[in-house]
Amino acid sequence: MVNRFLNITLILFAIFLFAQDSSIEKKKKELEKIKAELQQLQSELDAKSRKEKLTYESYKNLNRQSHLISRLISSLQKDETEKELQIEKIRKEISLIETEINDIKNNYTKYVVSVYKYGKTSKLEALIDAKNFNQAILRVKYLREFSNRRKSDIERLLENKTKLAEANKILLKELEEKRILKESKEKEISELNKRLKEEKKVLALLRKDKSNISKKLNDKRKSEAQIKNLIDKLIEEAERKKEAAVKKENKVSENKNVSVNENDYDIDLSTKYFASFSDLKGNMIWPVNRGKIVTQFGEQRNRKLNTVTVSYGTDILARGELSVKIVADGVVSAVEWLPGYGTVIIVSHKGGFKTVYGHLAEVYVSEGDKLKTGALIGKVGETLEGNILHFQIWNGRQSVNPENWLKKL
Repeated sequence: MVNRFLNITLILFAIFLFAQDSSIEKKKKELEKIKAELQQLQSELDAKSRKEKLTYESYKNLNRQSHLISRLISSLQKDETEKELQIEKIRKEISLIETEINDIKNNYTKYVVSVYKYGKTSKLEALIDAKNFNQAILRVKYLREFSNRRKSDIERLLENKTKLAEANKILLKELEEKRILKESKEKEISELNKRLKEEKKVLALLRKDKSNISKKLNDKRKSEAQIKNLIDKLIEEAERKKEAAVKKENKVSENKNVSVNENDYDIDLSTKYFASFSDLKGNMIWPVNRGKIVTQFGEQRNRKLNTVTVSYGTDILARGELSVKIVADGVVSAVEWLPGYGTVIIVSHKGGFKTVYGHLAEVYVSEGDKLKTGALIGKVGETLEGNILHFQIWNGRQSVNPENWLKKL
């Protein structure tokens, strides 16, 4: 029974590794694309003069590089975690195989000891020593089964030794890949810290020139429209998936004479089992601890620059810890870089709600990750105005005022 289980487990694991090949190849291409873009951005920055490297455009270049490196780190961390799970699985399989081998060896040892003590009974001896014909038949049958079992034990022992050698080989390969992933991750973390230090130096100089604030406001204006477009695309994609799911369910239900109610399906299928978002209104946790709202929702007028901008969210000054938390159960729908907002994460919640987190210096999640309320998704980055988190809440295609949702401090 154990041997059969081992066979099934190893076969399933082999299928799992094979199925991962296409996924790994796809991820590899994505990482190569990110690295190529990083190299291009760095080449552009290197080509600039010392004076040009201290401009707002160069700051955006550095910020974009930080975003790409952070995505690389997040991907490598995810791969490392998956690799650890695979290694643990292989170790359990090795332990089962070793247990099976030891059981076979122990049984065979008992057989050898028995033969040594009492001698090996032949079929002829069993017949002669029998009290009656039925006993003789049973003894011969038992001896045949016992002999077959010993032969089977030896075959199983050799088979399990082969499996053990193969499992150990896979384990060594997985451990080596984990080591490479860890080294790559540590290298990228070092690169990220280097870029963030460069950003900080450039920001310190840029703050002295008010024209840079105007440039940033112009970028934010464009990025607000891009965020809205991203929200629209995510909603359209969710609607397509919902429509396909309802059609599929209708086909299945036709044979059963059961009608399908579209209202039984959540707007976004990926959020089906999450806790209610709408129930959090007025009692929602803050995305950062000890945060202070410095820019409010809606139309904003800058008297010094004589400009008017419309904000779909609020800017929150992080006065203590810089960690950013997800405000409700959700799935990461997008991780993008937008000028004016830097790294932006969009999270989908139950009921068609979405939250947006901008100005992130580091990212701890990837698209598709399902998270619980309070899970860390990144770290607040430094902007021209300080450590600011830009936070938005969307109900479908309509942005709503986060201040009406966040818990009163």
